[in-house]
Amino acid sequence: MRLQQKKANIILLAGVLFNFTIGVLFAWSVIKSRLTAPLAEGGWGWTSRQAGLPYTIAIICFALGMLIGGRMQDKIGPRKVLTVGGVMVGLGLVCAGLAGNSPALLTLSFGVITGLGSGCGYGCLTPPALKWFHPGKKGLVSGLIIGGFSMATVYLAPLANTLLNSYGIEKTFIFLGVAIIVISVPLAQLIKNPPPGYVPAQMQNVKTAAKSAPPQDFTWKEMMKTRRFYYMFIMLLIAASVGLMIIGNISKIAAIQAGVSDTAFLAALVAFLAITNSAGRVLGGLMSDKIGRVNALFVVFILQGLNMLGFLFYYNVATLIIGIILVGFCYGTLLSVLPALTTDQYGLKNFGANYGVIFLGWGLAGVAAPLIADIIYDTHASYHTAYIICAVMMAAMVLVNMLLKADLASNSSKFLI
Repeated sequence: MRLQQKKANIILLAGVLFNFTIGVLFAWSVIKSRLTAPLAEGGWGWTSRQAGLPYTIAIICFALGMLIGGRMQDKIGPRKVLTVGGVMVGLGLVCAGLAGNSPALLTLSFGVITGLGSGCGYGCLTPPALKWFHPGKKGLVSGLIIGGFSMATVYLAPLANTLLNSYGIEKTFIFLGVAIIVISVPLAQLIKNPPPGYVPAQMQNVKTAAKSAPPQDFTWKEMMKTRRFYYMFIMLLIAASVGLMIIGNISKIAAIQAGVSDTAFLAALVAFLAITNSAGRVLGGLMSDKIGRVNALFVVFILQGLNMLGFLFYYNVATLIIGIILVGFCYGTLLSVLPALTTDQYGLKNFGANYGVIFLGWGLAGVAAPLIADIIYDTHASYHTAYIICAVMMAAMVLVNMLLKADLASNSSKFLI
C-alpha cells in the first residue's frame, strides 16, 4: 500500500510540474508588449489587434486541444498524448522564433500549434491523477494539478522579459520552446493510469460523496442528454467570463482606479493575482471535498458577485488587493471544482472527453470576455458598467446553482451536491 501511495504521489508531482512547464500562454502579455513596441525599441511595431490575434487563436485551440487530448487519453492512455502535447508546445514556439516578423505565421505557430499542445497536455493530467487517489480527494488533487498551470505566470513572465531584453523576440521563442520540450517530455513518461483492479488507499472518517457507490460512466453524448450538463456548462461560461474580465485587465484597472503607474508594481500585481488564482484552485478544491461541490460553487458565486460590486469602490492599493485576492480565489475554485463535479456525476472512465466538452465553455469565455471588457471601456472610459454587469451575471449563476442542486436531488443522486 505504501508503494502504491508513493507512485500516486510521484504521478501527482509530475503532473503539477508538467503543467508548470507548459503554461507559456501566461507569458503572452509580456511578449505582446514587445511585439507592439516600435522598431527603434527592439519591437516589431505591430498593432494591438495583430499582437492579440495569436493569443486569441491560442485560447480557442487550447479549448479544442483539451477536448481532443481528453478523448485520446481515454483511449490510449495519458503518456503518449502528454508527450505529443509537450512537443507541440515547444515546437510551436520554435517555429514562432523561425517565422520572423509575420503575424500570420506567428498565429499559426503560437496560436494553433502551441495552443493545441497546451490544451492536450492540460486536459490529460487530471484524469490519471484522480484515478490514483481516493475519491474523497478529488477536489484537492484536481486543484493541485491545474494550479501548476496558473503558477507558471510567476516565473514565465519575468523569464520571458529577461530573454526579450537580452536576446530579442525570435531567440526568446526558440529558447523557451527548446526548454519546454527538454523538461516536459521526460515528465510525461512518469504519468500513467493505475493498473487494472487498482484500489486507492482508503481515507479515515470520510464524510463526502466518496462513501457513495461509484457514479455511472457516461459517454459525452449521454452526458449532453442530462440537464445538469447544461447547468455546469453555463456556470463555467459565465463565471469564467467574469473572472477573465478582471484578470485580463487588472493592470489597467490598477492604473485608472488606484493611480498605480510603476510598471514593476503592476507586474507584481499580475503575479500576485496568479498566486491567488493558484491558491484558489487548491483551497477551493479542498473546500469542495469538505462541504460539497455545489455548495462550494454557491460560496464563490456569492463572494464574486459582492466583489464585483466592491470593485466600484476599490480606489486605493489596499482595497484593490482585497479584490484581487477574491477574484483569484473564486476563479481558481471554479476551475478546480468543476472537474471534480464532472467525475462525481459522469464517472472517471470518459472524464477526459466529458470535461473537454464542458471546458469549451471556458474557451468561449476566453474569447468573449476580453472583447466585451474592451468595448465597455472604450465606450465609457471606465469599467464601472462592466462591474455591474458582472455582478448581475454572478447573481444569475447563484440561481443556476440552485437549479443544479434541485436537479441532482430530483434524480435521487447519491453523490455529493
